[in-house]
Amino acid sequence: QVQLAESGGGLVQAGGSLRLSCAASGRTFSSYGMGWFRQAPGKEREFVGFISRAGITYYAGSGKGRFTISRDNAKNTVYLQMNSLKPEDTAVYHCAARSAGWYSPDVSGYDYWGQGTQVTVSS
Repeated sequence: QVQLAESGGGLVQAGGSLRLSCAASGRTFSSYGMGWFRQAPGKEREFVGFISRAGITYYAGSGKGRFTISRDNAKNTVYLQMNSLKPEDTAVYHCAARSAGWYSPDVSGYDYWGQGTQVTVSS
């Protein structure tokens, strides 16, 4: 069982930056692949990026070059650094844990989810 809690969301102007954190409970955090997803009002939850157990990262096209995912296994935490934010990045951002460990961009591929943190980017 893994419990996830996101933090770091807020209101930022276009062009600004935010760093989201996802703190995980449990002693097996390092064995999970970790994903970030977002959901805007009226839209489906969409893949943002993923970091494997070994720290290999994958990103959706919308965030390539602007978003960076990292993890600190000693702190049981995964991060999403978001730069050059745009109004279309406005959404609730969720982290998710995947026991299978390897890359997946699919919502159905994740076993545990956090409640999410709101990110609002003003123009």
